[in-house]
Amino acid sequence: MARTTPVKKALRSLTWLLVIIAGLTAINGAAVLWGQGANKGSWAPKLALDLEGGTEIILAPQVANGAAAPTAEQLNQAVSIIRQRIDASGVSEAEINTQGSQNVVVSIPGIPDKATIQRIESSAKLEFRAVLQSDAAATSTAGSPSATPSPSASPSAPLQSTPSVSPTNGSDDAWVTPALQQQFTDFTCDKVEAANTNVADPKKPLITCDDAGQYKYILGPVEVAGETITDATSGLNSNSQGVSTGQWAVNIVFNATGTREFAAVTTRLNALTGVKNQFAIVLDGRIISAPTTNAVITDGKPQITGSFTQTTAKTLADQLKFGALPIGFKVQSNDAISATLGKSQLQSGLLAGLIGLVLVVVYSLIQYRTLGLLTVASLVIAAVITYLVVILLSWREGYRLSLAGVAGLIVAIGITADSFIVYFERIRDELRDGRALESAVEAGWKRALRTIIASDTVNFMAAAILFILAVGNVKGFALTLGITTIIDLVVVSLFTHPMLQLIARRPFFNEGHRFSGLDPRALGAVYRGRATFRDPVNVSSTKKAAVSREAQKRQTIAERKAAELAAGARQSSSRSKGKDS
Repeated sequence: MARTTPVKKALRSLTWLLVIIAGLTAINGAAVLWGQGANKGSWAPKLALDLEGGTEIILAPQVANGAAAPTAEQLNQAVSIIRQRIDASGVSEAEINTQGSQNVVVSIPGIPDKATIQRIESSAKLEFRAVLQSDAAATSTAGSPSATPSPSASPSAPLQSTPSVSPTNGSDDAWVTPALQQQFTDFTCDKVEAANTNVADPKKPLITCDDAGQYKYILGPVEVAGETITDATSGLNSNSQGVSTGQWAVNIVFNATGTREFAAVTTRLNALTGVKNQFAIVLDGRIISAPTTNAVITDGKPQITGSFTQTTAKTLADQLKFGALPIGFKVQSNDAISATLGKSQLQSGLLAGLIGLVLVVVYSLIQYRTLGLLTVASLVIAAVITYLVVILLSWREGYRLSLAGVAGLIVAIGITADSFIVYFERIRDELRDGRALESAVEAGWKRALRTIIASDTVNFMAAAILFILAVGNVKGFALTLGITTIIDLVVVSLFTHPMLQLIARRPFFNEGHRFSGLDPRALGAVYRGRATFRDPVNVSSTKKAAVSREAQKRQTIAERKAAELAAGARQSSSRSKGKDS
């Protein structure tokens, strides 16, 4: 006997559901088995700061001598940029706040890797300076004392420290005074921290090293500020035909001010040769990149290429995008901290979720009898998919589950149960209307689906807005709420409805067993619509009265008016007959 169309659709939907679960399981299993280091997966989700503890970094602001203390606005701006940096590194549920009116406190869950720590600690302003001179770096060594000191005939005169001729641009050699040249000769890359290069005067030249400590440089004054960067991304470079070259590149986008300043500088540098053709990008007083100028960039969208890997290109892009802090910072302390809530609060949250789940199950079994078991099975499927998605987000995106996230998962139990109740009640309405069960399942699904989609859309929009506008733990609550809302649609479409299509053909449900939860006689009302009622069969007078009241409650306004008009017509007809007689 050929299978009916509803059965084929049900089996196809269940197959897709199985593919989704198997796919999520296989991806995470591959990450657990073959992942290395930070890319290694786990069968347990990562926990946030409030449940696991982590690392606390206190950043103290640094300003140049004589400069005013940082304002509250500057600190708040710094907090916002540091939060963006941490989010870009894949760490979630971090807490970044100001401490009093001075320090910035960064709390990160777990033990962050070295790259994340460096991303936070590299907190000075981002600057673009022209290269004046470059030389291989040297390290300081303890010299051997001379056997016979040779006395100087007369004290040497101090070297000139101010330019004898006013420099005309950032590449002018007039910036390199004899005193600066001597300082450059004596400079070693282990002196960068002591020289406080991260708070150097932007209007004066700077002696510093690259972040690898291999080369030292004399740089001109700041010509383009990091605040003028609006975006920076990494990706594979393409040639003029649009074909990928396989070389990683960093793409920068400046605002109007940065576009104008960068165009002027590249116009000058493009005509120069040697090291003076280079433009140094300085972060935290060290050069993170010193690319050569190959063309005049007038559109404000330069591209940096070189020996980048995918990781180093992304790191540089993040540094450019989130590196423009309004003030410099120095790490005051870096300490491990314990969980602020701990396992007891997590256990309390899980207990609350378990109680809610038990209440939903008990209600479903009382209200829907055997049909309530389908609610239990649907909740189990939803829980499995949610768990797999959460651990995948922990692996791929650095997501960490906080107590607020757990609250979002608990709220999802109610959202998912609502969808089942809407669907089941629509089926019962169809049964009350005199339909057979298989027909009632299809008609009820069409009516219920619109309501479920509308409800879940509202929930998802609320979660999305909360995720965009909120920070910290509230963002974690919004994320789990949004994820579970989508999963609710998946489960009710690919599991609950197909299962009802299949069980509707079973005699236990199809023939309306009194424990099935779908017994038309037990449901009582057989409301036909259009203010028309059909008397229930084999139902007591008490039940009939209750059914009649229920039917009246379910009337629409149009149906109620139609009933009133019909009643008025009958009364008029009766009076006419009385007069005629």
